[in-house]
Amino acid sequence: MTTYAIGDIQGCAGALERLLKKIAFDPVKDKLWLAGDITNRGPSSLHALQRVINLGDSAITVLGNHDLHLLMVMAGYRKTAAKDTLDDILKHVDRDEYFYWLRHQPFLHHDSDLGFTMVHAGIHPHWDLRTASMLAHELEQVLRGENHREFLHALPGKSPTQWQSELEGITRLRIIASVFTRMRFCHADGSLEYDFKGPPTDAPDGLMPWYQVPGRKIGNEKILFGHWASHGESQVNNIYPLDFGCVWGGRLEAMALETGERYSIDCSSSR
Repeated sequence: MTTYAIGDIQGCAGALERLLKKIAFDPVKDKLWLAGDITNRGPSSLHALQRVINLGDSAITVLGNHDLHLLMVMAGYRKTAAKDTLDDILKHVDRDEYFYWLRHQPFLHHDSDLGFTMVHAGIHPHWDLRTASMLAHELEQVLRGENHREFLHALPGKSPTQWQSELEGITRLRIIASVFTRMRFCHADGSLEYDFKGPPTDAPDGLMPWYQVPGRKIGNEKILFGHWASHGESQVNNIYPLDFGCVWGGRLEAMALETGERYSIDCSSSR
């Protein structure tokens, strides 16, 4: 048995199939961890979503910002953008089943035996693993519950930027969701910076990757994350980036968690 972690697919169903073939993925004995953003921007969002759903218990997917965007569109609280490739999902006869399935995926997955934690974007520097797990569960309960539509309606926004345990209501839920699905850079006090999306080497003065904020409470945990296609390959202090921009012509990569070995396929010609 091998556990493989893969970054953002973003509708590149063909690339996913080629990568699964390259690693000879066997859903009977192997496991697949997916770092979110299954759909959108790539040419085959519907097929990518269907493929992942059909993997059943052999695949674990955490939610990303494009997944939440799709949920908001499906709920009628956000319009599709010009670059979206979601129409096949939105028009599909099974869209309600896809809506339900997405709502019931986690924001964080941790395996104590393997010693890895996977999220889409990151874990707030002021959170330890126990806190992050509790806050992910808090968010999941709302998204899976009867008030999920109210949550999706109020989710968009860039405030607050700073986590405080005293926060309540939608402002609390919004920043938790932003940390797990949108975070890249922070200021030294841990407040989120939403606008700059470049690589860490190009960060303006005063900004740093979330995992380099002084006093970060999770120092030794091995964290897998996607979301940051411009991040590059650098691996720092048990931080494992997984998004290498397949949808932009980069590559899709699988990391075998038991060995650390990586397998990749080129996305420049076919996605």
